[in-house]
Amino acid sequence: MPPQAPIPKPQNQNQKNKFYFFYGHRKPSQHRPTVRGGLFSNRQSISLHKPSPPHNPQPFNLRHWDPQHAPTTTETRNTNAGTTHTSSLVRLSPIARYITDSFRKNQNRWGPPVVSDLNKLRRVTPDLVVEVLKSQPDPNLASKFFHWASKQKGFHHTFASYNAFAYGLNRSNRFRSADQLPELMISQNKPPTEKQFEILIRFHSDANRPLRVFYVYQKMKKFNVKPRVFLYNRIIDALMKNGYVDLAVSVYDDFRNDGLVEESVTFMVLIKGLCKVGRIDEMLKVLSKMRENLCMPDVFAYTAMVRVLVEAGNLDGCLRVWEEMRRDKVEPDAMAYTTLVTALCKGGRVEKGYELFREMKEKRCLIDRAIYGSLVEAFVADGKVGFACGLLKDLVDSGYRADLGIYNSIIEGLCGVKRVDKAYKVFQVVVQEGLEPEFVTVNPILVLYAEMRRMDEFCKLLNQMEKLGFCVIDDLSKFFAFVVGKEERTMMAVEVFEDLKKRGYCSVSIYNILMGALHKKGEFKKVISLFDEVKESDFEPDSLTYSIAIECFVEIGDIEKACLCYNKIMEKSLVPSVAAYCTLAKGLCKTGDIDAAMMLVRDCLANVTSGPMEFKYTLSVVHACKSSGAEKVIEVLNEMMQQGCPPDEVIYSAIISGMCKYGTIEEARKVFSNLRDRKLLTEANMIVYDEMLIEHMKKKTADLVVSGLKFFGLESKLKAKGSTLLSS
Repeated sequence: MPPQAPIPKPQNQNQKNKFYFFYGHRKPSQHRPTVRGGLFSNRQSISLHKPSPPHNPQPFNLRHWDPQHAPTTTETRNTNAGTTHTSSLVRLSPIARYITDSFRKNQNRWGPPVVSDLNKLRRVTPDLVVEVLKSQPDPNLASKFFHWASKQKGFHHTFASYNAFAYGLNRSNRFRSADQLPELMISQNKPPTEKQFEILIRFHSDANRPLRVFYVYQKMKKFNVKPRVFLYNRIIDALMKNGYVDLAVSVYDDFRNDGLVEESVTFMVLIKGLCKVGRIDEMLKVLSKMRENLCMPDVFAYTAMVRVLVEAGNLDGCLRVWEEMRRDKVEPDAMAYTTLVTALCKGGRVEKGYELFREMKEKRCLIDRAIYGSLVEAFVADGKVGFACGLLKDLVDSGYRADLGIYNSIIEGLCGVKRVDKAYKVFQVVVQEGLEPEFVTVNPILVLYAEMRRMDEFCKLLNQMEKLGFCVIDDLSKFFAFVVGKEERTMMAVEVFEDLKKRGYCSVSIYNILMGALHKKGEFKKVISLFDEVKESDFEPDSLTYSIAIECFVEIGDIEKACLCYNKIMEKSLVPSVAAYCTLAKGLCKTGDIDAAMMLVRDCLANVTSGPMEFKYTLSVVHACKSSGAEKVIEVLNEMMQQGCPPDEVIYSAIISGMCKYGTIEEARKVFSNLRDRKLLTEANMIVYDEMLIEHMKKKTADLVVSGLKFFGLESKLKAKGSTLLSS
């Protein structure tokens, strides 16, 4: 028979509830949390509020959904804040968690309740202050706690607590307050050391604040704290990177005066900074000092110098550094060659780059394909296509496979010397090698075919492009946009389009490109001819088509058709171009349709994101006319001219419209006289605008009379007497 378990001894109920810290758990209270499980985990505390019942989410019912009701942002924010707070307090000690809980319970506001909770602590240690400061994201609360701790009896802040306070201030972007910590340490009889200044300098250098770095450095000298070599290097580097070379040189002078010895980092920071601003002579002096006092620069140091000079676009400086490298008998590696050759090719010094390329071939260096690409592109730009083709052959013989960029440069170069057949053969090689040609690949061939009027080959290439997956219509739009980029090729583009149109290659975008080019050339009748053609075709004209037509109709003086085009745009809920708005408004002003022009100005500013400046000042002039005086209008005109916007027909019409509506003829004449005296308006134009002013005032007066007759019901009496005033 198996042995039975011993019967447990009866335990007294009073003894059962009597717990000690070592054997069990004391009874928790509001301010005395207990720890269960591990020594500092599973904390429990008593809350004054009753726990809320668990929330059971109900299934969503669309019929009962209220779009106006949504969960409050406070609830969401509290939930997120609680989660983040819990995760950040996992590693805190119980007393630190008690302090942070007090902050959270009082909604992160410093006040008597928080002070009362803190006063219940027996003592506050510097390590506890550091722990709380590191976990507190609110800088105001952290500052209050920091100063409260410093007032406790027998408490003195350590360097760690000052550093934690500085980190917290910088984390909340209060770096200016962090810079005042050295003064605070002095006031609390804790002189700052180099470490505190190093922290501040690191903050500013990482945030790219070089002047703040120099400010902290000046403060170091004020407190007689001498930086080490490492910190000097960091200060000089922060100033050099941001272009404050003179300040960096002054810091280096202090470095020398302090009797410190330069490291390789010190020299390289100075050299790269001087290279960046192009002070090559000073850089060479520092380089010579580096040779004498420390060591000879290696190939990596020289390559870094060349890279900095290449980024600054200083090719002469690059070559001088290269000569210094040769003088030191430092053999350049493939990276150094690639950096300099590529820079020389992009800077238009392909001969020097090719000389270095041959030097690489002699030394049997590994030549990257990027070097071949740079040399080919540079030779093509220089018109030496034969050298470019030779490099392509050398590239293939070396075992490389040319990329699409190299082939594009070769095709462009061959087309530049009118060797279109060879260019087409190179294009066939691109297709055979499985590369995916782009529009840039075929565009030079298309342009040369068009110039030579070889339209059959042109269309044959288009068919091949279509088989390769090109969107031919979109690429033809790019082709025509490229061709009309030179005004002398505009008529050639029109002839090519006439041929392609018969073969079915046509679109509204091509029409717009050609119409715009012809409009710039002054061929208004041809523009209108193309506009009529696109209207009669199966294509639907867009806003740009109508906008170009509006400009041309205004130029030939057909305002009525221009207005019809504008109405078509409005019917289709489109927006005209700004140029069309300006041209049509000026045309209406010249014909005396001032009210229509003002309406057009308002419509433009309502539909366009950034309207023309003269339209904005048009409304300002009309608003200034409400003062019934010429002075306000003249002030607006002065401001307008200061902004570089001289008055034009629309502004003059705005003066007429505003004064006829709000002012008098005499005030309008004062404005025009002022413009004439300043030679902004000729005598002849002043006479014209004076007549327009009188006519517009008559029209406005007649409109008021007719409105009054209609208001008082006198229409029937006038009609009975045979008046035709109202009908007109």
